[in-house]
Amino acid sequence: MSVPAPNTNRALSLRRPSRPGSSLITEAISLLANAAGIESRGAIFTRREVVDFILDLVGYTPSRPLHLMKLLEPSFGNGDFLLPAIERLVTAWFKASRGKGDPLAALSDSLRGVELHTETFLDTKRSVIRLLRDKGLTPRIAVKLADQWLMQGDFLLSPNDRSYDFVVGNPPYVRQELIPDVLLAEYRARYSTIYDRADLYIPFLERALTSLSDHGQLGFICADRWMKNRYGGPLRRLVSDRFHLKMYVDMFDTQAFHSDVIAYPAITIITREKPGPTRIAHRPNVDRKTLIQLSKELRASNVSQRTGCVREIQGVTAGAEPWILESLDQLAIVRRLEATFPAIEDAGCTVGIGVATGADRIFIGAFDNLDVEPDRKLPLVMTRDILTGAVQWRGLGIINPFADGGGLVKLTDYPLLHRYLAKHKNQITQRHVAKKAPANWYRTIDRIYPALARTPKLLIPDIKGEAHVVYEGGHLYPHHNLYYITSETWDLKALQAVLMSGIAKLFVSIYSTKMRGGYLRFQAQYLRRIRLPLWSKVPDKIKNELITAADRHDVGSCNRAVFRLYGLTTEERAALGGNGD
Repeated sequence: MSVPAPNTNRALSLRRPSRPGSSLITEAISLLANAAGIESRGAIFTRREVVDFILDLVGYTPSRPLHLMKLLEPSFGNGDFLLPAIERLVTAWFKASRGKGDPLAALSDSLRGVELHTETFLDTKRSVIRLLRDKGLTPRIAVKLADQWLMQGDFLLSPNDRSYDFVVGNPPYVRQELIPDVLLAEYRARYSTIYDRADLYIPFLERALTSLSDHGQLGFICADRWMKNRYGGPLRRLVSDRFHLKMYVDMFDTQAFHSDVIAYPAITIITREKPGPTRIAHRPNVDRKTLIQLSKELRASNVSQRTGCVREIQGVTAGAEPWILESLDQLAIVRRLEATFPAIEDAGCTVGIGVATGADRIFIGAFDNLDVEPDRKLPLVMTRDILTGAVQWRGLGIINPFADGGGLVKLTDYPLLHRYLAKHKNQITQRHVAKKAPANWYRTIDRIYPALARTPKLLIPDIKGEAHVVYEGGHLYPHHNLYYITSETWDLKALQAVLMSGIAKLFVSIYSTKMRGGYLRFQAQYLRRIRLPLWSKVPDKIKNELITAADRHDVGSCNRAVFRLYGLTTEERAALGGNGD
């Protein structure tokens, strides 16, 4: 995976104010600050048991002199983290001061909370004042502390010269498409970790990490996509180079939030100190008793081998490489196969994704009814055509506006195509790809290569619980929800058996982020991780076994042949859930 290295000297750039010309930036911030929808704000609300668990993991406990330390909550929302942290802070101060002294002087610099959304900021500020009064502070002190602690604004653009001993929270999960262009450009200028399709929580993590003091600790709960996928590469490198991934708690399929989320959440504890081993736990029950006990085990001086709830792994972070945090037995298999066999594309295969048009309702229709010249349309295969495990074409086609030699065809040479596209021009020109290049307004997002339709291929849908691999004999063009694999060396039926086996799922599950319900993303970036022997080195007997197993669609037979193909030991076969006999 090739990703740019983050700038490791970020402190000065983070303190620059937004560039003036920035009335547009100010307007964009105001738009987000007053947005009504939870989606545009990226707001997900964390359960109290989980908040207390994270505060315990970073060591923000009332037994410590918290009034002498500094905590940051960079997107406090309704106060899920902020209010429990304040409770602990005030309790610690009362314990240390025995109720004497000036709370304003003692606590003013102990906490910083930032929130962009105006209405939420005001509501939570009132909650903070009520909490402080309930804790015994006077109304005047409560208001002054709230004024000192809380800041309404954009955490990513706000000036900040402080460093913090603790940074905790649940950063906003906002897609790039929901961020105004001028604001996104400003973020990109400031944060090197905004790479590819990175969501907003990525620069939040970067700035939060670079705000830590020496030995400071960050405790976040957020989607784990960045730990494995392409856009997380620069952030992973930043962590690898300058921080210690101290703990990772997999929260997939747990009730960590007050509402269901599709993304796969995880708790990460990252410290500003020399890298070392990572403590790992998976899918704890979200109840107070369980999480208190798990916190003790994660923070213990030694990992207990007796309970088996916590494991310790060395070398999780390695530059921009994906983090592997799953079964050690399965990880060992992957590492051995990676050291022994070439990657699938180095073994003579090509992995790709089907065509995206940006306007499927126009470019795609019943093949016979698409009123364009015959050489301007291709039969199209979609996910619904392969649900049964074999291709059952529903008769759809796609319009091809590209010339065989490159570039777009001249519409004057194709009167039927010209008439069809002109009828839909208003809709076609509204697409982003058309606005970027108005002269090429009628292109599809992806280039179409007719030769691909004529090429035998394996088709794999994106999201599945198991590998769903279908052979297509060279008649149809794949839609963008389908990944395809072609090969000039490997027999595709034999390759189908490999991809239907536990080996393919092993590689994808190790490198892919999981979705709710246990589904995996069978995307090109993960399929390319699969290791494959060279076809010329596969014994004839195993070749025949693979082809026969694929023809029968017999996963058990696929596994048995594939286990022999890779020379898996009895222990390795057991780790994959079968003995291959």
